[in-house]
Amino acid sequence: METVFQRMREFLWAPPGTGEFLERAARRLAQFVYAISRDVADGQLTLRAMGLVYTTLLSLVPLMAFSFSVLKGFGVHRQIEPLLYNFLEPLGEKGEEITRHIIGFVDNINGGVLGGVGLAVLLYTVISMVQKVEESFNYVWQVDKSRSIGRRFSDYLSVILIGPVVMVTAMGITASVSSFSLVQRVAAIEPFGTGLVLAGKLTPYVLVVLMFTFVYAFVPNTKVRLRAALIGGLAAGVIWGFTGQIFARFVVGSTRYAAIYSSFAIAILALIWLYANWLILLIGAQISFYVQYPRYLRTGHETVELGSIQRERLALEIMYLAGQAHRSAGTITAEELIQHIGLPGRSIEPVALALERAGLLVRTDEGHVMPGRDTDTIPLADVLAAVRAPIEEGLLRADPPVDALLEKVRGTIEQELDGRTVRDLTDQAAKDAPTGRPPSPGDDAAPATLLTARDRQG
Repeated sequence: METVFQRMREFLWAPPGTGEFLERAARRLAQFVYAISRDVADGQLTLRAMGLVYTTLLSLVPLMAFSFSVLKGFGVHRQIEPLLYNFLEPLGEKGEEITRHIIGFVDNINGGVLGGVGLAVLLYTVISMVQKVEESFNYVWQVDKSRSIGRRFSDYLSVILIGPVVMVTAMGITASVSSFSLVQRVAAIEPFGTGLVLAGKLTPYVLVVLMFTFVYAFVPNTKVRLRAALIGGLAAGVIWGFTGQIFARFVVGSTRYAAIYSSFAIAILALIWLYANWLILLIGAQISFYVQYPRYLRTGHETVELGSIQRERLALEIMYLAGQAHRSAGTITAEELIQHIGLPGRSIEPVALALERAGLLVRTDEGHVMPGRDTDTIPLADVLAAVRAPIEEGLLRADPPVDALLEKVRGTIEQELDGRTVRDLTDQAAKDAPTGRPPSPGDDAAPATLLTARDRQG
């Protein structure tokens, strides 16, 4: 058995470029299946999906009320009912019943009688739901810092207010196109008629894929490439379609559950389907993450523990890259730092935060990173001191020979760094390489200037 697992590991993690094209494609697919299965088995994705189910129960009606309020302004609020039914279609007749209840409940909400406090509570509930979704996506993308309060209101409200309008508009355009006389004439000709019927059946799934893609690209507090979001959205859409078919068959054959749970059966089935949808959404986000950062397929969410030397090198690397951007009168984003250094965001965050607290680094709400002051006034010794964990005097006892050795080491370092600043570091880089520019942040394989491959392995 051990030999079998050993061969599987050798196949999965063979050096890049090993084997023919089909073998490499099969290996990459197997890596994705392994990574997603490992992450689901780890329990964090399922736990967060369950948490989102609870949040949805509290926020579904306020969210629908908000969306319907916007759509009522355009006089198209009833057109969202088919979209809601399509989401609950795997529940069969129960889905129709739940759809009618939700639509009727939302129709009875009168914004004029809510008052200031009621409207504020409604707004807070909706914002908190989207925030919970962002936190789950940030976990998937290994981002520790959420949006600022100002960006939450602006970004979240733009999605809540504009999203339903876009979806209803897309549905309206689809319906309008199918009613054109030219389209109807073409539909009478085979095989165009069969193709149009098939396209009509696929349209809801296409809308779901586009919705997933938009969520993956917009919600995480990091830059997500369109290709990664689209692949994740397509994968999640396919999984959602297959899961819906399986769940629909399960509902048809679950009459015994209705006999056991009576009127609670519809609520239980709805909760199970809601949980499955959130889990599918998170799995698609995880796929998007691995598409953009395939180097994490092997390690997943395993935290890279940095030693003292690695923390110091990482601090110098961050200041060097920020200084390089400052030298060229530009800026570098936190996402570009992550891509260039090659470490997860949660491993870089503590070091960046220590530099920020020391006033050596500044991060804007837009995600840009820059030196806290002129680079010629930032001593390299201060950069190292900022990330060295302070130890309370007397807490760690050391004998005189050990103290003497460490003092000699510290003296050598201080002598080497005496008077040198971040500006000197960037000037030296400009002399060594006339371009004076780090590799493109979009290059996943770009090596860090000061962080060696051995350091990245922890």
